[in-house]
Amino acid sequence: MSKPVIKVAVGVILQPDGRVLLGQRPEGKPWPSWWELPGGKIEPGESVREALVRELDEELGIRVTECFPWVNYVHEYPKTIVHLAFWKVTRWEGEPRGLENQALAWTQPQAPLEVGPVLPATEPPLRWLTFSSLYLVSHIGSAKGLDAWLQRLDTALQRGVGFVQFREPEWQQRAHQDAAEMQELEAAFKAVLERCHLAGARCLINAVHPESWWPRADGVHLRSSDVLLHRALPQPRGLLAASVHNEAERDAARDLNVDFMVVGHVLPTPSHPGAEPLGWERFQVLAEGAGCPVYAIGGQGPHTLRTAREHGAHGVAFVRAEL
Repeated sequence: MSKPVIKVAVGVILQPDGRVLLGQRPEGKPWPSWWELPGGKIEPGESVREALVRELDEELGIRVTECFPWVNYVHEYPKTIVHLAFWKVTRWEGEPRGLENQALAWTQPQAPLEVGPVLPATEPPLRWLTFSSLYLVSHIGSAKGLDAWLQRLDTALQRGVGFVQFREPEWQQRAHQDAAEMQELEAAFKAVLERCHLAGARCLINAVHPESWWPRADGVHLRSSDVLLHRALPQPRGLLAASVHNEAERDAARDLNVDFMVVGHVLPTPSHPGAEPLGWERFQVLAEGAGCPVYAIGGQGPHTLRTAREHGAHGVAFVRAEL
């Protein structure tokens, strides 16, 4: 017997300091006393946004004035399958109140939660909220370029970049033929990793680099070729990410249960001269089916972050953008 499917709009209501609002399910409902993000069922004929605005008005007494699509996620409970459309709510009118006799709490996802337990479907978005919205990708090139790039990295970390990817495919190719180059490349990786950790940022390593280096990083970023081949990978320490460009790659990455995806290239970029960019509408289609946070790449930077969020991105990934 198949389980009923329920479609739900969920509000990730965020304060400027990063705190998110949780509500405790009241007695008389399934999972009483468990904590969750507020929201409710999408009624026939409603858009997700319409359902979200209505539910938060009925449940909390607030009027949403700014919100963005974020992640579509499916969770299977013992008796139901729930399709959750998570939207970030960044502005509203009124003070949230528990109009259904539910307790409310503003919580900081970066710290241990002061309330609980939380519903199983609420755990992934709370973890995703710890992901930086800015993802810097390295472009060092050789040992000669390291000092200048580390200065760029320091500036990026000071200005809020919390994710960094060490990605040097051309340097890695040369290093395969030259032991001295390999030593210099490894030294650059160590320097980037140290800078990130001193600043409290996370550094992922691209899968082009030796697997023996991966455990030192905070995660591994797969290339689209790794994803399509379902490459046999050692279990990475920390995060698992993937670059994707189309539905086939996106779906393969989703099957690998990656923590986040980078989708592009969205806009024209010097790294893909003459190649047709995806554009924002195509990006949004790919993001909607990812099942996890998605970063836009290609012509991106802090200046495009708001536009990216309006099209379902968690954040932006970039190589050359001004900080």
